[in-house]
Amino acid sequence: MERSLETQVSQAVDAWLRWLPRWEPATHRGRVAPCRRCFGSPVLSAAGLGSDIPHGVQHGLSTRIKTIVDHSVAEYTALNLPMLQSELDQQSARNRARSYRPAEGLDPEFEGLPLDPEPMPGAPFLFTISGLAEEAEAAVPALPPLSDDAKAALRQEVGLADDYANMVGREVCTILLHHRLRIQAAITEYVEPQIAAMLEELTRSLDAPFDPNEPPAPPHP
Repeated sequence: MERSLETQVSQAVDAWLRWLPRWEPATHRGRVAPCRRCFGSPVLSAAGLGSDIPHGVQHGLSTRIKTIVDHSVAEYTALNLPMLQSELDQQSARNRARSYRPAEGLDPEFEGLPLDPEPMPGAPFLFTISGLAEEAEAAVPALPPLSDDAKAALRQEVGLADDYANMVGREVCTILLHHRLRIQAAITEYVEPQIAAMLEELTRSLDAPFDPNEPPAPPHP
């Protein structure tokens, strides 16, 4: 029996709550560009995860919820949008033909994130994961072109799929409102203490920039 949307959202939140105790603040440099999946996400707003919550914490939940919406849209497309389904099937077969697919099979906490770190100024990479993936993509023949009529019909079906995705997304956000209390309780238990510890450490380093055990430097003549 197909699970209800309420059950799917509840199970996604449960999975995120099981993962959250393993979260640790990132120690590497943050990226300049915001995450397109999480920035301004109505899903995160419904869950009560505002901009003051670390992105790693947000991303694990938004990705799990996106999977639910994507699955619902895929079912709707398979039943009602034959042209779009055919195009997706061809694109899926083309993707499977690629020799290198580094963005597939990732845990929700990493899915959709950039494959490479931000480059350091003056220190270019010898190669990048995304660059290798692009080379594998270029080696696979492109899909055959569509006629103008087929393009128009496909655009219409894509619009219908988008409308359905928006409808499911709104319903998911309504369901998430009922999970806010346990989400916030988990943030209070697992995330806020780590953030407070980081701020305390930063305060100590700013108050005492030098090692207190080091003898003071001699005055300049």
